[in-house]
Formats: sequence, C-alpha cells, structure tokens
Amino acid sequence: MSDLPLLGVEEEFHVVDLESRRAAPEVDALLAKLDGAEFAPELQRSLVETNTPACGTLDELRAHLQRLRGRLQAVAEPLGLGVVAAGTVPLAEPDGDAISAGARYERMQHEYQMLVREQHICGAQVHVDVPDRDSAVQVVRRVAPYMPILLAISASSPYWNGRDTGYASFRSMVWSRWPTAGPPGHVETAEDYDTMVSELISSGTISDPGMVYFDIRPSAHLPTVELRVCDACPEVDDVVLVAGLFRALVGKAREDLAAGLPLPESPRYELLRAASWRAARSGLEGDLVDLEGPSLVSPPLLVGQLVDQLRPHLEELGDWEQVLELSQATLARGSGAARQRRVFGRRGELTDVVDVLIAHTQSRIPDIEHAQTVPATPTLLVGYRPEDGERPAFDEAVSESGTVLPHYGWMFRALDRLGPRGMVAAESALHAEQRARGVTFRVGDGDTDRLFPLDLVPRIVTAEDWTGLTAGLAQRVRALEAFLRDVYGNREIVNDGVVPAQVVDDAPGWSRLGKLVPEGAVRIAVAGVDLVRDRADRWLVLEDNLRVPSGIGYSIMSRRLIRSVMPDLEPPKGVVGLEPVPGMLRSTLLSATELDAPGHDEVALLSAGPSDSAFFEHRLLAEHMGVPLVMPRDLQVTEDGVYLVGSGARRRLSALYRRLDQGDLLRAEGADLRPIGRALAGAVAKGHVALLNAMGNGVADDKLVYAYVPRMIEYYLAEDVLLDNVTTYPCVDPDRRAEVLDRLHELVLKPVDGYGGKGIVIGPHADRRELAELADKVRAEPAGWVAQDLVKLSTHPTFCAGRLEPRAVDLRAFVLQSRLGERTSVEVAPAALTRVAPAGSMIVNSSRGGGAKDTWVLR
Repeated sequence: MSDLPLLGVEEEFHVVDLESRRAAPEVDALLAKLDGAEFAPELQRSLVETNTPACGTLDELRAHLQRLRGRLQAVAEPLGLGVVAAGTVPLAEPDGDAISAGARYERMQHEYQMLVREQHICGAQVHVDVPDRDSAVQVVRRVAPYMPILLAISASSPYWNGRDTGYASFRSMVWSRWPTAGPPGHVETAEDYDTMVSELISSGTISDPGMVYFDIRPSAHLPTVELRVCDACPEVDDVVLVAGLFRALVGKAREDLAAGLPLPESPRYELLRAASWRAARSGLEGDLVDLEGPSLVSPPLLVGQLVDQLRPHLEELGDWEQVLELSQATLARGSGAARQRRVFGRRGELTDVVDVLIAHTQSRIPDIEHAQTVPATPTLLVGYRPEDGERPAFDEAVSESGTVLPHYGWMFRALDRLGPRGMVAAESALHAEQRARGVTFRVGDGDTDRLFPLDLVPRIVTAEDWTGLTAGLAQRVRALEAFLRDVYGNREIVNDGVVPAQVVDDAPGWSRLGKLVPEGAVRIAVAGVDLVRDRADRWLVLEDNLRVPSGIGYSIMSRRLIRSVMPDLEPPKGVVGLEPVPGMLRSTLLSATELDAPGHDEVALLSAGPSDSAFFEHRLLAEHMGVPLVMPRDLQVTEDGVYLVGSGARRRLSALYRRLDQGDLLRAEGADLRPIGRALAGAVAKGHVALLNAMGNGVADDKLVYAYVPRMIEYYLAEDVLLDNVTTYPCVDPDRRAEVLDRLHELVLKPVDGYGGKGIVIGPHADRRELAELADKVRAEPAGWVAQDLVKLSTHPTFCAGRLEPRAVDLRAFVLQSRLGERTSVEVAPAALTRVAPAGSMIVNSSRGGGAKDTWVLR
C-alpha cells in the first residue's frame, strides 16, 4: 500500500455511582459538561460514547484514548460518578427503562422491547480507511473469519446482573440477540450490500442502515470498514492491540484484492457463529476454534499465528514491534474477564470488581489487586482432616487446624461459591469434554480406553519452591547424561569404584545398542523426574524416567479442560503458561539435527500407535509441535537414511522423538515388514537420524542405579547435591540386605525392573504372610530389589464422591536437554504433572488407580 490507512476508535463506557457501584442513568449530567464532538449518548442513559479523531499511528491513537478517558473521569468524579470500560458492569438493572431521549431510541424501544431494556453493554469499535465501498465489502468478507480471535482478546464481561455468567464475554451473548448481529452477509459488491440493507429495512427488521450490527461491516456513514465484535476493554493497551491487528488485517485484505486474488472459500456460517460463541465462552483462558481444522487450539497458539501471519503488513505500517509486545503482554496478563474473576475471588465482593474496573479504565492499579486474604474454613473443607493413621500428614493447601493456607485462599473462595452441587456439575462437564476430545489412557494390553482420571482442584507450586526444584532437576539430569555417556564409553565411574560394576552390568536397562549412539549426541532429550515432599521445606526425588516418560501432553490438556469446565476458577496472576511447551519440545528435537543441512526440520514423533496407553498424548504433542505422528510401519531404513513412506510421499527424516519402549521398537516391523529396531539403531550410529530419547537409557533409571545418583553428581559435576534421594538400601549389598530383612515391616520394597508401581510392597501396609513371601524373594534374588524408607507423601484436597478428601500426591517434572554447538542446554518445562493416589494408598500410578491434577507453577 502506498499510503498508510488512518484508523479511529469509538469506545462505550458505563457510568456508575461511586457509592453503590451500580450503573447510574446520569449520562445527561456528564454530557452537559462535555464537548459534543467527541462525546455522545448511547441507547441507555447509563452509557456514554467517545470518538477519537482519525489517527495515523498506534501511539497517536493511544494518546487520544487516554485523553478522552481522562476527560470523562475528570467530569464524572465531582458528580459522584465513575466510568467503566468493560463489556458489562457487574451491578446493573437490565430490566429498567432509562432510555436516552430521541425519536430513534424511542422507536427502537417500542419495536425491540426487552432487547433494548437489556442493552447495558459496551463495545469498542475500530474504523479503518478503505478507498471505496466496493473495497469495503470485499475487505469485510476476507477479514470476517478472524473476528472470534479479536473477540477473545477483548473479552471483559463475565458478570451480568450481579452473577457470574460462565462466559468471558456475556456482552456478545446479549448482543447476538439482535436480528442483524453476527457474521456478515455473503455479498461481494457495494450494490449487493446496499440491496441487502434495503431489503432488511423493507422487511421492518431494522429502520436504518446503522442498525446492521454485523461483527464487521462497511460503515454506515464513513469511508471505512468497522469492527464491531469487541467488548469495551478496561486496558487501553488491549484496545490498541485490537486496533493494530485489525488495521493489519484490513491491509492484508486490500493487498490480496489489489493482487486479484479471489475471495477465499468462506467457512460455514454455522461454524463462524460457533467460533464466536467459543471465543465468548473462553476468552483467552480456554480453547478457541481454529477454522482451518476445524479444531480446538489454545489462544496463545492462535493469536501467535495471527501476529506472525500479519508481520509483513505490521512492519509496513510500523506497528510490528508494538503489536508483538502488546500481544505477548495480553496473553501473559489474561483476558479482562479473568482479571475480574481474580479480583472477585479475593473477597467475593462485586464492588471490588467495579473499583478495579474504574481504576484500570484510568490506567491505575488499585491496592486490592495485591491484597492477600486468609479465609475462614470453607464449607467444602468442613470435616477435612489430612491425617495418615495417628500422625497428621503434611497437606499442601490446608493447615493442621483446618484453615486454608494463604496462597490457596482465593481458590477455595471460588470453590466454595460453586459448592458440592456445582462441582459435581463441573465434574460431569469435565467427563463430557474428555469424551469429546478423546482424553483417554489404557492400563495394559486388552484393556479398553478409559477417561484419564483428572481432579477438579488444581495444585499450586510456589515460585520459591519451583526455583529450588529447577536448579536441582537440571543438576540431576546433567549428571545422569554424563553417566550414560561414561558407562557406554570408558566406564570411568566404575573403574574409580564410585559405582560397583555389578550395578551397571546387571542393570535390566543396559543395552549394547547404547554404544551405538554417536559421541556428543544428547541421550536424555526428555527426562521425567518424580518428586515427593513430606514437609513444607523438603522435596525428594522418588524416581527418574529416562526412556519414554509420559505426562507432558496430559499436563497441557489438564489445564485446558479445567479452564473449560470451571471458567470462574481463574489462576492467580503469575501462573506460568503451558503454551510454549510444545515449541520447547520441537526445539529440543531440532537441536539434535544439523541445522544448516537440507531437510534438517524433517522430524517426527514415533509411536506404537493406538495400542499404546498414551496414544492420546502422542497425537496431541505431534499436533502441537507441528510434526508428523508416525508408527514403525510408516518407516523405511535404507543405506542412506530413514524415510517416511506411504500416501504417495517419501521423505527423509532427520530426527525421531521416540515414544515407544525399546523392546517394542526392536520387535516392530517397518514398511518392508521386517524388524526395524536394529536397522534404526544402525542408522543412528551412522549419523543418518537422531533418536530421542536414545536406546540404552534404561541403564540409568532403574531403582538400583537410582541409589547412586548423588554420587554421580559429586563425581561428574563436583557439586553439592541440591535435591536429595529417598534413603535407599540396595539389597545386593550384604550389609544393607541384612538390615532390610530386619526392617521389612517398616520399609518400602521395590523390584529393580518394576515400572508403573508394579511389584511395590509397602511394609507397614502388608500382612505377615506377604512379608514372609517378600523376604524369600529378596533372599533368592537380592540384586532384583531395593528398599527405601517410607516417606509420608504430602496430601492435597481432591474432589471425590461429592466432597473434598486428602489424597497423597507426587509431582512429575520434565527436563529437556538440547544440543547447542559444543554444549548442552538444560531447561525445566513448566508442564509439571501432579499425580494423585487412590484413597488409602500412596501409589499414584494410573495403572494402579491413580489420577492427576492440573498444576499451577507460579513465576
């Protein structure tokens, strides 16, 4: 475009009484003191509109928005009034008849009745210049599919008539009742558009062109395209972000039109309506509809894709850096609806919400947003006792006296408002969402798919705890990586007597295939480390998983599901988002390839297929990483590489993210119906393909080798151990074995090659016969067993059978390693998965009846 289009914004505001914080029909008093050129009445006398001049830059637009808001507030305050920029104001009386004067408004009240009485809603409209009306109609058609994204960004109206509606933008639900609201009509020229409007007027549906309330339309009185779908936004920055994105969308549409590109095929009208409904329901806190699928995707992914797509046009307009920064800030801060719910959660007062909205409208941060309150015992926690036999267990949310710990206070206020009946309904909705999305797992061969057991009450990991865990986890994985390279190489740790040779040589996971991994390659790309705590100030490592650890995908989906079914349970400000995690995984995978080589980004996730218990997770991660999901039958190994074949395509792969067990891979058949595992290992040895995680990793994560990890840290890193092990006794050691046999009744015994909680015996919970049989097994095969001190796992409130119960929990954290030149980068992903034991148990594995929780890591 040779000339940059101007843009302007019309903002609507609620007028509220500062004493009652209720909507006040006092706009006439305001307008009497304001310049009529920039301020105007709206349908309701509790609403007022401002109009910026046409602006060339976003900075100029921001200055005018702030100026007009400041002028409004300066006039309102002496009158005992406040001004609120939001889709709805929480305290209003939508059945009133305080309609502004004028024949047009009176005619609308007579014709539309309750629709008019309920118009206590405010929007933000953006105008962008177009050269003529034919161009305007074409631009409208091309930009219409993006309206739901802009609605989600602006969503700021969760409360209606004193209640939480469950929507992020209830304003759009009210607005959609108008007969001409929604996606624009399928017309292609100004003549077609004008004919459509004339027919609507002739039908008696509307009385003038200004009553065409499409989400986007040619302006009824200006040479512009007008965006009408958005809520009024408390934050000026959100208005500027929407305006910047909209102007770039208009610019892209005009460029496509000038290039002679035909109109793209429009999504079905019903799907556009559905996408808008989903945006109104979710805001930026739940999934949105990607019309390309269609499929449900996270808002940061969809917004990020839109910003990237518009980059050339934003750069031409000089808006790229500002829009990118504003989009990232808005995604981190969350929607206006989420912020209102967080405020309400602190004390349960809608007047607090109004006060905060007034402050944000003027770009002020009120003290209440930083206030911490410690509530009395909520109703849901009456009778809740975190005990383990006679000894109280450490509960992460509730003190021994039954009071909620401060950082959980706002959460239990929200849960208490839901009450048992509301939580039962949310649980039912959760199961319906899981079935719709196929969030399932399978315990073993022959078992049917089950819904993944997910609890409604999230767990919080504080910033202080996470900082300590991050350092300790990174240290541990660095040492384990060094151990793997060493034992498949010079075996220095064995030769120096730090780890006994028998521990390595007899390890069930040792494999000669581990020797085929090229020198310098990262062996542990993804580690899953299981952690427990038995008191507030101590975390312990329970187990390392270095082969094909699962859980990242379930962690991501858990967040999305809980937000979907309990929209009023908003995370506190500062919860680390999970949206970057698939990108982190993809970067880890790509780091194993030669970045300057052709086809370096031809990577895939390798799965056993639908028979795998975690196949849902494999699908989700492949989709979110943007890589193919492949099975051994899709692969062909030749002398010069590994190829993805089938469906008429054949392309060489540079890396595979392995998500099937090594034994299953060795037995699997490739595209040529011959076993593929050893051929694949040979391709890895030749450097033709990277396989992450590497074969042979099992030597480093069995329960006997676990006992020596603290020694590895001291030996390889020369550092003090930051995260302790649970005290472990290798039964292969005669002295330790004798002690274990004397203390079987008070220790936990684990088979060295066990997984998924299989074979574990908890001494205090076993009877005399079980202990006698266990003693015989330990004597017969001491190298196959380790014992550990019994750790009293912390508990966490878990919703079960209509009430909250304390259940034992652990935490699976995920550590990613990437190759960066000659060094290895270690990063702890924020997608930690809390696993929950069944009642009366301390074994959290899903194969033993365990479940999971969404885990909120604070910054």
